[in-house]
Amino acid sequence: MSTSSSQNIRFWPIMIAIFFGAFLSILGISTINVALTIFMQDFHSDLSTVQWTLTGFMLSLGTIAPLSGYLGDKFGYKNVYLYAMIGFVIFSLLCGFSWNAGSLIAFRIIQGIFTGLVMPATMTIIFQIIPKERQPFAVSIWGLSGMLAPAFGPTLSGWLIQQFDWRWIFFMNVPIGIIAIWFIISMIPDVRVGTAKVLDKLGLTTVVLSSVALLLALSEGRQWGWDSAKVLGLFGFGVVMLVLFIWHELRTRNPLLNLRVFGNYRFSITLVANTIITISLYSGTLLVPLFLQNVQQITPMDTGLILLPSSLVMALAMPIAGKLYPRVGAKWMTIGGLALIIFGSYEMTHLHTDSSHFYVIFWMAVRNLGVSFAAAATSTAGMEEIPPQMVGHASSVTNWVRNVGGSFAIALFTSLLASHTITHVADLTQAGTENAKIIPLFAFTLSVNDVFTIATYIAVIAIPFTLIIRKQAKRSKNAAAAA
Repeated sequence: MSTSSSQNIRFWPIMIAIFFGAFLSILGISTINVALTIFMQDFHSDLSTVQWTLTGFMLSLGTIAPLSGYLGDKFGYKNVYLYAMIGFVIFSLLCGFSWNAGSLIAFRIIQGIFTGLVMPATMTIIFQIIPKERQPFAVSIWGLSGMLAPAFGPTLSGWLIQQFDWRWIFFMNVPIGIIAIWFIISMIPDVRVGTAKVLDKLGLTTVVLSSVALLLALSEGRQWGWDSAKVLGLFGFGVVMLVLFIWHELRTRNPLLNLRVFGNYRFSITLVANTIITISLYSGTLLVPLFLQNVQQITPMDTGLILLPSSLVMALAMPIAGKLYPRVGAKWMTIGGLALIIFGSYEMTHLHTDSSHFYVIFWMAVRNLGVSFAAAATSTAGMEEIPPQMVGHASSVTNWVRNVGGSFAIALFTSLLASHTITHVADLTQAGTENAKIIPLFAFTLSVNDVFTIATYIAVIAIPFTLIIRKQAKRSKNAAAAA
């Protein structure tokens, strides 16, 4: 595709429009963790309920992302991005005006639908509009948004909560989003290079029903009882819908997600490892803010500042990992990263009520350094052997698995945290601890340690998958096999 000189001149306005949208979409995840405790206090709710502001958002984000290709071909990626940002701004405003936990959860889920279209739409716009010689630089700017948002999101969220109110973590999206909308309308040309295919309605229906049923079962299993008819029924229904989804996707001509990419051995192995690494990352971002605010009673602002160093380590290590990958290779970089994740997670199982902030900062930084190296290695290794015509499908499958897997993990960790807290409270009460007031604090700390222990074991599970990563095959052989 040829790009006019006028479009070359407008490189920075286009990239500003793309950067703002991509930054806000990632910020929508990283700002919520610090606010969960505040949600519980303001709405007089429990963690199992307010965690849906995060898991529901991620679930809708992951489920809608595969639709971006269909919508982009049908309406143009500029329009998809534009209306996604408009929807994001509107529902950010509505989230800020939420009157109870239920309304906030509902608005967050719908906000996630619009947010899930932003990242794939902005990436496609780069490759459709930006001149080829400037695309690598454009992608690096696009990727920078994904590094800066998690790094500064918790601190920014904590500052807004402390200075104003939790509602401002949503209100702040409005002016930035409006600026992005203006740039999208004014600077991004409307380019359409594809033809819309038939929407896979059955695939969309079955994957949504399966994801919602399984997530609901994981979230409410503790409260309803893991062996209750409701929970078992949801698990059964979710599994049946998942099997139907897989069966349909492998048979239909225009699948929502082309699951045939799992026929590539290297892609499948690295995706499993990458998903486990993502789960490890979310365990820390969920548990640490809850521990700091509920047990050590520190402010949201201080919580964000404690999380900032480890987030910066992850952001700064990503480009270094990219440089090291060709020299070290996927297997050893992933093993090294996993070793750091496992060691750091293990040390986080020894928290106590008066653990120093330096202890938390240091071991979270170790974990996040490992996440950077392992995630970069598995992401690159998984896509290396995918033929060019299948890259889009592989990317959609990867994003779907990671986001849905992440939402399931958060729901499971939250449920385990609540159930273990109840158990530890009963045990400590029976043991006759002197000060009854500190029993909940000790119980919650022990529960955080328990869940970090489980997260450590989950990270260990990734090692066998890493050990069997083969060296990259020649593209010609792989392409032939795919054909």
